[in-house]
Amino acid sequence: MGPAKELATYKDLYSIPEDTIGEIIGGELIATPRPAPRHSHVVTILSEELGPPYRRGRSGPGGWIFLYETEIRLGEDTVVPDLAGWRKERFPPQFEHNWIPVSPDWLCEVLSPGSFRSDKVKKMPLYARHGVGYIWLIDPVAMAMDAFRLESGRWSLLGSFTENDKVRVEPFQEIEIDLGDFWV
Repeated sequence: MGPAKELATYKDLYSIPEDTIGEIIGGELIATPRPAPRHSHVVTILSEELGPPYRRGRSGPGGWIFLYETEIRLGEDTVVPDLAGWRKERFPPQFEHNWIPVSPDWLCEVLSPGSFRSDKVKKMPLYARHGVGYIWLIDPVAMAMDAFRLESGRWSLLGSFTENDKVRVEPFQEIEIDLGDFWV
């Protein structure tokens, strides 16, 4: 047997190239390239849809904070979901680090060939263990979206949607989202 592999620490994130996104999952340092344009387009459109009614309360309930690609600390793991949302009352008023120490209430991962395995196999169970209430997985190549709700520690599929579907799904069921707007 060889020497035991050393677990990655937050300090190791400073050693990756500037044009990558670094995460630590299960002690493993994972560096992925910056998102492709179609990936970024999905995140931009989704945040434009959610922002007015859920962040600002325009034609919706308000009460949410959304952040793009922000570092979130879940135990010893550091993740960077594409878009994360917290109900305002759960968002920390201040924090001492670059990372947010509170699990989001909802998050979205935009799948790409390079992130598919990590997002589904490594991160989804981690998000469940840390009580993230909802996760949406959006695949711009397949033009598809899966929405999940956490129930008793397990992901329950709320729905699978494709192409030009009009979507009303938790936790943002008050508005209709046209998936056709996501695809470049």
